[in-house]
Amino acid sequence: MSLPPGFLDELRTRISLSQVVGRKVVWDMRKSNQGKGDMWAPCPFHQEKSASFHVDDRKGFYYCFGCHAKGDALTFIKETENLGFMEAVELLAREAGMPMPARDPAAAKKADRRSQLAEVMEEAVKFCRLQLMTAAGQTARDYLDRRGLKAEAQERWQIGWSPEGRQAVFAAMQAKGFAPELILASGVCAVSDHNDAPYDRFRARIIFPIRDARGRAISLGGRSLDPNARAKYLNGPETELFDKGRNLFNLGPAREAAGKGAPLIVAEGYMDVIALSEAGFKATVAPLGTAVTEDQLRLMWRVSPEPVIALDGDAAGLRAALRVIDLALPLLEAGQGLRFAVLPVGQDPDDLLKAQGAGAMQAVLDAAQPMVSLLWKRETEGRVFDSPERKAALDKTLRTALMRIKDASIRNHYGEEIKRLRWELFGQTGRSPGPRREWSPGPRGKGKPWAPEPRPVATTKSSALALGLSEERVLEQVILAALLTHPTLIARFEPALERLDLSDPDENRLRLALLHHGHDDDASGMENLRQTHRSVVETLFHQNHVMTAPPVLKADDADYAEICLNDMLRKLRSVRGGRREVNEAAEDLIGLADEGLTWRLAQANEARFSAAKGPEAVKGEGFVAENGVEMDREELEEARSLWDRIDFGRNGRAKS
Repeated sequence: MSLPPGFLDELRTRISLSQVVGRKVVWDMRKSNQGKGDMWAPCPFHQEKSASFHVDDRKGFYYCFGCHAKGDALTFIKETENLGFMEAVELLAREAGMPMPARDPAAAKKADRRSQLAEVMEEAVKFCRLQLMTAAGQTARDYLDRRGLKAEAQERWQIGWSPEGRQAVFAAMQAKGFAPELILASGVCAVSDHNDAPYDRFRARIIFPIRDARGRAISLGGRSLDPNARAKYLNGPETELFDKGRNLFNLGPAREAAGKGAPLIVAEGYMDVIALSEAGFKATVAPLGTAVTEDQLRLMWRVSPEPVIALDGDAAGLRAALRVIDLALPLLEAGQGLRFAVLPVGQDPDDLLKAQGAGAMQAVLDAAQPMVSLLWKRETEGRVFDSPERKAALDKTLRTALMRIKDASIRNHYGEEIKRLRWELFGQTGRSPGPRREWSPGPRGKGKPWAPEPRPVATTKSSALALGLSEERVLEQVILAALLTHPTLIARFEPALERLDLSDPDENRLRLALLHHGHDDDASGMENLRQTHRSVVETLFHQNHVMTAPPVLKADDADYAEICLNDMLRKLRSVRGGRREVNEAAEDLIGLADEGLTWRLAQANEARFSAAKGPEAVKGEGFVAENGVEMDREELEEARSLWDRIDFGRNGRAKS
């Protein structure tokens, strides 16, 4: 619904912000000046004792100098009551005595129809509530007492009883003056397939009113006490008022509690919600007889950015969780996710609260797991990965699941976490075995493993290793080429690009030009840049490791390129950090170790980074490092082994 121009301005003029805020705070009158509309109080949005929350009544704005919350009367109502925009407008308009703008006739007629259906529902709730108090409702009252729901709780939840008579509710609604068509349209009653006679849909059931976010009764839920009933729980049908896939049980009170900081808990049914709410977990909701839907997920996220799904500790509860995971993956956004609290086996929230109390339930909620953990468990628990084929099947399944995540950043973080969990599962055994090494009794034997020298093949002649490029240089060049291929990502990676500082001067000048292009709105800017740095660009893209790089090959997939760039920048930081640490550690060893150890560590360090760049020359059995010192292969391996055995303390100095 659109609002006419000037309506909100008039509303803000009529409403006193200090009156609206004053319902939620206690003013500090020593600091406030009521005559000037300058009011101060402890902030209602965060816990504090000092009065840092300021209301300027004349301007109609508030601001907290502690948590930086700010806004006007509408913002305050939305945040404190956890309401939508139009709901907040309607609430303030009623307080200000302003009628809401008229809607078109068709919309007004539809609203009238919905209001009439809501009246039927409210009267049905009242009737069933009265029936619970009668002698006919004794069995239902006994059941509720056994479940721990005393009379006060039954009143709070407006729990009722639908009599066993076939038309008790129908007759009561007719006596209230409602037309049969309206009673049937509300879903309270239905028509028999045999004789077209109306009958009570919920007869002989305990009644739980289902209300929308505004508190209006929109349907009923019924619990049968007959062990032979076809359905223990029954929800009302889809009606003009009720769409079970777009509503949640207890949504209104839960939204208000969540707005005050309580975590949103999603349980499985009515009794779980009631038990949790009565135990102090007020922000609890439940789906209405169906598996969680996409609309319900979005509804939960509007209430809280990270709802906690509380699962019964049985196979059915876990299956429900896995269905929610598949549904949620494509909908994930930054700051918008799910956590899963798994209860002890064989218990639901009501059972746990009765057996161990609210503290035990809080402990379960505190231990709630992120969604990625349950995704991993689903694919790994109870399975054996003792062959490459099984490991590859796991990788394929996880890759398929992660590709359903649309947000590139979240997909990247999920990939990192899956990689970590995979390492924990497989560890060293997850690595592919290296080439088999045989023992040789020849002149170089000395009990050392020996393998023949690999022969270069044609496909390696243009590789980065053959060109003498280190891993650092390869990463620098591929990152630069990826940004040239996907210029729309330059702004996204601008901070990293500023710190990159490439080792090749020409490529570094190209990097600076790309930074400038990130702020250039001219569509021809990239082409001009390529022409200006033509020789560097051509040299860059003629190298095999650049031409075959995935973000360059997939020039039309910017999301994939973003993932690759994130990964390559992370690797580059790691390589550079490792080089610095090695050099610093070698410097710290000077004077602490004997001369021979220092010499060998220096050779190992030089050999490692020279090998990364590619050796200058190989003489027979010897290796010539960049500093011109010749070491044979046995000495090189011994030096490397010595380096690997050094135990560095936290300050970087060698212990042994």
